This record gives sequence, structure tokens and C-alpha cells, in this order.
Amino acid sequence: MSRDWVHWHQEYDTPGSSLDRRLEVVRRELRKALGTSPAEPDGTRRVISICAGEGRDVLPVIAEHDRRVHALLIELDPVLARRAGETADDLGLSRVEVRTADAGEADAYLDVPPAHVLLACGVFGNISAADVRRTIAALPTLLVPGGIVIWTRARGDNGTEPAQEIRALFAEHGFTELSFTAPDDARFRVGMHRLAGAARHGALSGRLFTF
Repeated sequence: MSRDWVHWHQEYDTPGSSLDRRLEVVRRELRKALGTSPAEPDGTRRVISICAGEGRDVLPVIAEHDRRVHALLIELDPVLARRAGETADDLGLSRVEVRTADAGEADAYLDVPPAHVLLACGVFGNISAADVRRTIAALPTLLVPGGIVIWTRARGDNGTEPAQEIRALFAEHGFTELSFTAPDDARFRVGMHRLAGAARHGALSGRLFTF
């Protein structure tokens, strides 16, 4: 899908806009996830954000939560990736890596340890239904047991609710739903799921999705 993603991000700066409201919900859920997800023995948690944009949903929460979070933000657009890196530097987040790479390509994750929290925000509405299925099926490979996924999807222009199919796919692949936010006066939906089934730590291969 061809879109000026740098321009698209400007809606975040409009108070009360759909993106601004969605951002607050995602940040709220991330705060919860960082307090309830599994962690390493020393309390460290790893976060992966795919198609991370400027990192607006992740970076401020990490900064306010604690310093024991290692985060990888994967973003293909070099302008957005640069802005995310600059924000991380400004916030003093030395344990954040911003990787300018295609998050839909399995090779982007070859050297990445499983995450305790993974964000797939702004992804599922921009890829095909087959790619959504393939990506959700692959998520257990990217998570520790009990890891948490936060995802978003918009209501369809014709009133359809594709988020319902996404919720079913998470259940099919061993996830338990923790929350689902669907305001009546907005199109955005935000889901949070925990991996209840076994994690799969084999290597990914091929392409997960095309954005």
C-alpha cells in the first residue's frame, strides 16, 4: 500500500483525533503489559515494536516505566526511523535500538531474542488477510512463554469489524485475550493477548507480510 507515512503521522499531533486517542489506549495497555508480562530473573523485559514509526507508543512509556527495558523498534521508513532514534536519545534510552529494516521480512528477526512484549500497531489494517494470518501464526516464535502482544485494527469503512477475525486468529494460535478496546464513537480497536500456548523458538523464514 502506497502512502506518505511521514505525513500520516501528523494526525498524532491533533488532540482528540482518532490516532491521538488510539495512542493513549496503546500506551495504557503497554504500561499494563510491562507490569504483568514475564521478565528475566533480574527484572529485565524485552520489547519488540514492528512497523514502529516514530516510536510514539513505546518510547515515552519505557522512559516513565523503568530502565530495565530493552526495546527493538523496526521501521522501514528512514525518516521515521531517524526520528525514533532521536527521541530515544533525547529520553536517554540507551537500551533502545531502532533498526531501519523491513519488519515483514523474516531476516529482520534473525538475531533477535524472544520478546516479553511485542507491539503490532498500525500493521494489520495495511496488509492482506493472508499476511495477517501468516503473521499471527508466526508471533509465538518471537515471544517468550506468557509474552504479550498489543495490536490495533480499524473498523471497516462499510461498518465491518475485521478485528473480530484477528481476535479469533489469536485464539487459534494459542493466545488468551487480556483486553479489547472498541469505542463506539471511533473506528480504532486495540487488542492485548497473552501467549498461553507453547512458544516456538525455531527460525523464521521467508516473508511474513508486505506492508
